[in-house]
Amino acid sequence: MQHVKHKTDCRLCGSTSLDHVLPIRASAIGDAFVTADRLNEKQDLYPLDCYLCLDCGHLQNLDVVDPDILFRDYTYRTSVSLGLVEHFKRYAQTAVSGLGIPQGSLVAEMGSNDGSLLKAFKNEGMRVQGIDPARDIAATATAEGIPTIPDFFTSALAARIKADQGEAKLFCANNVFAHIDNMSNVVKGIRLLLADDGAFVFEVSYIVDMIDNMVFDTIYHEHVSHHALIPLETFLNRHDMTLFHVERTGTKGGSIRAFAQPKSTGKRPRSAELSTLIAEEERRGVTKPQIYRDWFVAIEDCKRRVLAYLDEAIAAGKLVAAYGASTTTTTLLYHFELEGRVKFIVDDNQLKHGRFSPGAHIPVLPSSELATRKPDIVVILAWIYADPILKRNQAYLDAGGRFLVPLPEPRIVEASGTAAI
Repeated sequence: MQHVKHKTDCRLCGSTSLDHVLPIRASAIGDAFVTADRLNEKQDLYPLDCYLCLDCGHLQNLDVVDPDILFRDYTYRTSVSLGLVEHFKRYAQTAVSGLGIPQGSLVAEMGSNDGSLLKAFKNEGMRVQGIDPARDIAATATAEGIPTIPDFFTSALAARIKADQGEAKLFCANNVFAHIDNMSNVVKGIRLLLADDGAFVFEVSYIVDMIDNMVFDTIYHEHVSHHALIPLETFLNRHDMTLFHVERTGTKGGSIRAFAQPKSTGKRPRSAELSTLIAEEERRGVTKPQIYRDWFVAIEDCKRRVLAYLDEAIAAGKLVAAYGASTTTTTLLYHFELEGRVKFIVDDNQLKHGRFSPGAHIPVLPSSELATRKPDIVVILAWIYADPILKRNQAYLDAGGRFLVPLPEPRIVEASGTAAI
């Protein structure tokens, strides 16, 4: 298939001992919503199958879509995500004080997007440098005072930044460490740029939370890795880096903020929180196949219940719509086989209005259309945000509308109350 390569070895340790534990249905590129003039273009479906390395325990997608396709014309802006700007402001304050970073130090961020986090660090008195391959977003961030290199981060780029600006006391990667195929080169670059007493802080979706909260829809083509601490620590150690602390955060359905330092020169002690989480991963067997097989059974059970409910409603002539036009919702739409069942999608993001969903080309409309078109059932594909969506659309419920929340447990929400399905 064009634009995709299939790896045969583990991204972290190079082992070829890989087990196909999550057969997620193929989908179109998650955020490739198209305009009306592109409806005649065929959008390929790419595999989303996940494999577990039986040697180091890392869960990963082996089918890698060309990153130029995924990231060069990226449309997602950090600042539009509910609560993320406020989250980053707190992040910067706690990182500067907690890690003791002196005023005027260099803070670099890979995948810096619109500069929301680096703005917060700049306000804390830091010099900042963003790196992001999305050319338009990088140009806008630079124009707004956050210098951003429009490229992918590599060890060669790290050497260039170090030569120009000196070492970084802090290197950040938020919800981007999962995007990288060539992990070894990137971590080599981070170590090269980092001061001997510096810290590398990264946020990723946490596989334990993904399982416990049923967040399988963060498996999409941009995310080629799904992280646990045990395989990460083994990998970082090979590049003279080591974890020293971890915090759990509520973003993206459950994430970790992990802190690493140079293994040979870092002086920060290993935290009790890190030791506790690693012990919990060992107890639950996150590096073994069984936990993923059980998770897939639970995912399929939710899918079966959602489809049984919808198919009965459609047979009775009911109109079904959906709520949420984002990368994760594309995974859910395809894996739950909703493409042929949903007539239109509504979303609060104006950038998506008038576009059509990836591959299936379902029209995306403003959420105000619920009042006009009066669908009988609206499937909340953006189910992590179900509570604010339900609050914002009380009028639709009061008018007799019905929301279906597919995960973590399928339920129907009506004006009269909530019921499991």
